[in-house]
Amino acid sequence: EAIVTSEELGQDLEHVEVLQKKFEEFQTDLAAHEERVNEVNQFAGKLIQEQHPEEELIKSKQDEVNASWQRLKGLALQRQGKLFGAAEVQRFNRDVDETISWIKEKGQLMASDDFGRDLASVQALLRKHEGLERDLAALEDKVKALCAEADRLQQSHPINASQIQVKREELIANWEQIRTLAAERHARLNDSYRLQRFLADFRDLTSWVTEMKALINADELANDVAGAEALLDRHQEHKGEIDAHEDSFKSADESGQALLAAGHYASDEVKEKLTILSDERSALLELWELRRQQYEQCMDLQLFYRDTEQVDNWMSKQEAFLLNEDLGDSLDSVEALLKKHEDFEKSLSAQEEKIT
Repeated sequence: EAIVTSEELGQDLEHVEVLQKKFEEFQTDLAAHEERVNEVNQFAGKLIQEQHPEEELIKSKQDEVNASWQRLKGLALQRQGKLFGAAEVQRFNRDVDETISWIKEKGQLMASDDFGRDLASVQALLRKHEGLERDLAALEDKVKALCAEADRLQQSHPINASQIQVKREELIANWEQIRTLAAERHARLNDSYRLQRFLADFRDLTSWVTEMKALINADELANDVAGAEALLDRHQEHKGEIDAHEDSFKSADESGQALLAAGHYASDEVKEKLTILSDERSALLELWELRRQQYEQCMDLQLFYRDTEQVDNWMSKQEAFLLNEDLGDSLDSVEALLKKHEDFEKSLSAQEEKIT
């Protein structure tokens, strides 16, 4: 009877399970004694049937034994119910404690101040964070289930209702906190990603500008018309590549302006990079225009040299014609020479127009 009337219900789930195991041993022992009680009742019935002189005493003792037996079985049933209820409450406490422990462990990761140093590291952190958010989404069902279990246990175990409510509130507080941390960290990682994306675009564009400047400056001025034409063609190809990057410059500028408009924590750095990007683009266009003028001047000069050389060659040939002292020795030959001279004068007129 001391076992079934004990008020000890355990301090935690492990302790309750130990008490349940001991009680199961007691129940096994109790079941074994039921046959003994039956034997006592059978023997008492036999004695009464035989009209034993102590019949009244026997009946009294029989009733006493049966009453004690039924009382013991009733107390055992109550004890079993109390231990089962205690196990339910302690199992709930354990599940809540384990869930809170997991939440706090993940909370330490959420509280990290590492938001990446470059695009690759930010992308890796975002993937890791998205994995944590998936874990949280899966945990949400467990949190809801534990809250529903708390409501049920408060109804079925009113004596433990206040303690169960405290656990429930502790769980909800930790759950709300980690959800807030997760949302804040995701926002900060997105801010970091947008910044690193902009900085990566900035580095790519400024690097490209440097390479393009070197390419534009690489060509020496030509020494002939064909070379000058080739220079102008190549230079126009450079302009085509510059034009092709206009969308990239525009996109980078829009990204930077969006960061500034959102009041990004790195606004000062973004503003500085936007200024540098604009200056670099302007400097590249100015350089291209300067070199275009130089190449066109080179083309004009080479055309002048070519035309001058052609005129010089023509005059050298015509000078030999004019120095010829053959004036003809007949009417036909004189007329032929006059015809050649007229052709020369027409040619001279044409050359004079070219020269002037």
